[in-house]
Amino acid sequence: MPKFIYTAKNITTGESRGGDTVAKDERELAWRLREEGFLLTSAKQMDEAASGVSVQFMDRFQSVPLKERMIFARNLSVMISSGLTLSRSLSNLIAQMKNKYFQKILAQIFEDVQGGKTLSESLARYPNVFSELFVNMVYVGEISGNLDKVLDILAIQLEKEHDLLSKVKGALTYPTVVVVAMIGIAILMLTYILPKILSVFKDMNVELPAMTVFVITLSDFFRAHYIFIPSFFIGMLVFLKFFLKTASGKRSLSFVTVRTPIIKNIIIKVNCARFARIYSALLKSGVSVVDALNIVSRTLSNVYYKDALTEGVAAIQKGTDLSDVIAAHPRIFPILVPQMIEVGEETGKTEVVLEKLAEFYEAEVDQITKNLSSIIEPILMLLIGGMVGFFAVAMMQPMYSVLENIK
Repeated sequence: MPKFIYTAKNITTGESRGGDTVAKDERELAWRLREEGFLLTSAKQMDEAASGVSVQFMDRFQSVPLKERMIFARNLSVMISSGLTLSRSLSNLIAQMKNKYFQKILAQIFEDVQGGKTLSESLARYPNVFSELFVNMVYVGEISGNLDKVLDILAIQLEKEHDLLSKVKGALTYPTVVVVAMIGIAILMLTYILPKILSVFKDMNVELPAMTVFVITLSDFFRAHYIFIPSFFIGMLVFLKFFLKTASGKRSLSFVTVRTPIIKNIIIKVNCARFARIYSALLKSGVSVVDALNIVSRTLSNVYYKDALTEGVAAIQKGTDLSDVIAAHPRIFPILVPQMIEVGEETGKTEVVLEKLAEFYEAEVDQITKNLSSIIEPILMLLIGGMVGFFAVAMMQPMYSVLENIK
């Protein structure tokens, strides 16, 4: 069935609503909205060919940083609110952009807008750069005539997401560097340093301890296959990169991250913060509850959150409250989330409550990432000490055996 982008107004309150949904035709879409108490005001069938679903092969190896998209949304909002036309604003932004790939995309968007296409239609041609959230919010802004305000909300959302991801990446950088350095030093020792010492033990007429035999075997293996070791690690990285993009890979990664003790706490709080922030931004922009949940479910990367929200859409359409839907998944949504949403539903201020909830979890993530180094440092020290101790004992044991034979 075709997909429609639509806007509608509440028959009773006059509240505007917009989004996208699948329907047989406009008549069916209007009938479904009518059942929900909304009057269809405009509908446009999405053109799959023009929506940018077909991505160029080389585009898969290029990306636009989140910070660049945030600056684009912020600057475009300021220019439009200052009275500049959309074409003039895009032209100014093209000249300001330092990212050549992004500059090329904006130039094409400028040409599309000049040719009569809407901004949301032009952005939808580049799904690897502009997410469904970005495109839908821009569309709602165009329909409501508040594009500058919606872009400002979107810029705030992207800014918060950038800060959140930066904190998590910053917290994980130190342990990653230490672990990679440990592996590199271990390979260097096994390949170049230990063989000179271990060759002495091989000539001795003594029975070598199991630890020493293991180190000698490992050293011989690394020396015999030193060409293939870098290839193996590079191959593993490439395999993981492509595997994690598959459905099985995403589910496997989600399974591991929501169950690993130290990581689990960060993953849950990050996803709860993103859910609350994105859902709140969509509601503020005028997107309906069902469409907002659909967009959020496709925006969150963790499969368990996607599944929970996708199931929630069907339940909400049957009359179930969002708070009850969220409460049915206590493993991934802490009890505070459904409680706060319930308060928002009772007071009619769901988007305000969700914004506060997002701020709370963002502060929690900030605190966790600050304390993460103090938690990981002792673990890393134990690992380094254990590795050094293992090699030291493996080297010392044969020496003690030789001394005993001399006596």
